[in-house]
Amino acid sequence: MGVTGSTSTERRKQADAAAERYRRTGTERRTAERKQDEGVPFPDSPDAIATRATRLLDRHGVPAAAAVESIREAPLAAPEAYERILGLSKELQAWSFLPRGARAARTVARISTRENGRELPLGTGFLVSPRLLMTNHHVLPDEATAQQCFVEFDAQVTIDNVPGPPVRLELDPGSFFVADERLDFALVLVRPLSDNRQPGEAFGWNRLSVQFGKLVIGEPVNVIGHPMGRLKEIAVRDNALQVRLDDFLHYKTDTEPGNSGSPVFNDQWEVVALHHSGVPEKDAQGRTLRKDGQVWRPGDGDDAINWVSNEGVRISSLLKQLATLPLDPARRALLAEMGEDSGLQEAVPAVQPAPPQAAAVPPLAAAAAPATETAAVRVGLSARKTAFGGNRHLVFLHGRSQQGKDPEELRRTWAAGLNYGLTRAALTPIDPADAWFPYYGDRLVQAIQPHEAAPQPVEAVADGSTAEACAPAGPARGTYEQLMAEAAEAAGMPGGDQLATERFGGSLVGALQRQLSWLAARTDLDELVIATTLRDVAAYLDDPGVRDAVLDAVLASMPTSGELVLVSHSLGTVVGMDLIERLAPELDFTLLVTAGSPLGLDSVYSRLLAGGPKRPERVNHWLNAWCPTDAVAIGCPLGDSWRDELTELAVANARDRAHNIEEYLSHPEVAGAISRTVRRP
Repeated sequence: MGVTGSTSTERRKQADAAAERYRRTGTERRTAERKQDEGVPFPDSPDAIATRATRLLDRHGVPAAAAVESIREAPLAAPEAYERILGLSKELQAWSFLPRGARAARTVARISTRENGRELPLGTGFLVSPRLLMTNHHVLPDEATAQQCFVEFDAQVTIDNVPGPPVRLELDPGSFFVADERLDFALVLVRPLSDNRQPGEAFGWNRLSVQFGKLVIGEPVNVIGHPMGRLKEIAVRDNALQVRLDDFLHYKTDTEPGNSGSPVFNDQWEVVALHHSGVPEKDAQGRTLRKDGQVWRPGDGDDAINWVSNEGVRISSLLKQLATLPLDPARRALLAEMGEDSGLQEAVPAVQPAPPQAAAVPPLAAAAAPATETAAVRVGLSARKTAFGGNRHLVFLHGRSQQGKDPEELRRTWAAGLNYGLTRAALTPIDPADAWFPYYGDRLVQAIQPHEAAPQPVEAVADGSTAEACAPAGPARGTYEQLMAEAAEAAGMPGGDQLATERFGGSLVGALQRQLSWLAARTDLDELVIATTLRDVAAYLDDPGVRDAVLDAVLASMPTSGELVLVSHSLGTVVGMDLIERLAPELDFTLLVTAGSPLGLDSVYSRLLAGGPKRPERVNHWLNAWCPTDAVAIGCPLGDSWRDELTELAVANARDRAHNIEEYLSHPEVAGAISRTVRRP
């Protein structure tokens, strides 16, 4: 079988695989289509939309003046602001859209083969470095095939719509060639021009990026290629991303055979995928259908197939695969020429990876869990080994009331808040997978059960007895009352002298509730939120068993060496202070961020493992963010009581979300401090 016959067979295999993936994702696609019919322009996840909007702002993907004016029209919460930015990027293009598209088009070449004295087009390829061309595995499956092929740049019509002279170049697979059948890509070296210039010097090349945020569902894609071997054509506008899989994208656009190996661009002319197949319509028996609804036969030709969608391989997946290849230094250096955004400048072959998020459960977890079939204890998440260069670690440490939640969803929520703040600070967003997320929510609830008071009737809470209903049992009761009294006094409740001398452990009837009601009225936080937070803080501080259970759960998902940036919230700020005493000595604690913290209360800092109030010597820098209407942070600013260097930052959170970690992280000053530390040169 000749090269063209082999390519056709491989193309059909890829089309069948794409059709199966299309079938499996039918529910997601129909859901997205239904939302679009209901008026939702970008039916994607909030995290994806936030990351995309951040990238657009960071890379000037939308006119800055238009974005500012649009958002100023009315006060917008984060999701609506992000969607407004995406809407602008879809409908309003800067003048540079056209010349940048023309520049991107010059990187695209037609691939042809020499077979039996003829020259036959096989597909499309595009430059991804000064010397490397990317296409599909089914176009160039091996070195032998590549040896028979050549490429033509500028195989297109001129501005006057007449064919221009193409520039023909030879391939050099002997010097560099890699291919992967599953991800259907091939990468091959292109020989220099006759004047010894590298191809990228003459035609430009696409800077591939391993980062996320290049496209969301509902956004347009643009494909440039050589369908059916014709001169260069572009599919633009009547198209959109439909479904995003782990390694593939499904999108609507007009493509034909010969587009195999084409770059798929977003509207900022960043390559988001390698086009590799149309998706043929299939009947219930899995047979390919023609445009007239009849079963397709091999003799009918590919142009008779009813193509219902298109599939491309995600660029981030290709780059991650390239990073694992065991190449010699010379070939590794060629990959590094793809640029910093590719993540390949220091790429090394991957070791056999551990199971995703594989953090071992400490023995204590089994002991603490009740003996029931539903007592599975969730564990924390590690960051990717390459995050922030591999030697700097960003750790999110959550507060109370996180039991039963998915740590991965929690990590994405924290990252979304931080990315909003980074967007406002005009800084690059982070990938949620680059953050460590120790999780102790389930362990805390298990360990704290002995401190829970006898259940109170619902009407007791409704009748204004929340403080008493939430009070812990045992010795922690006294600490709970002391915390409540200190917080109320710090909030300016009249009768401070009386509060300071009340008998904790047996407080005057009604005093506890008056204090709680005062706090709730001053802060707009719900009484139940304030009471249960103080209850859990009291139980943690008073019972060594609770403290050890929480710290052991956190340490199970913590880095053990390198530089550490710890971002903590609520009870997590107290846990974080204790954690400092148990961290591995090889960790360099570069930044501590506390948000919504009760560390300003004497009854809290006096019970810490290291005592207080003095900044731990291991902490190089400490930023404390607090909101005046956050009842949990009512003892702030910490500088009034804590000694040594401490940066205080008062922020204005929404009153109904005054204690929310996303609110704290969305402030550009907080986000900027974190980013500048983990990304400093």
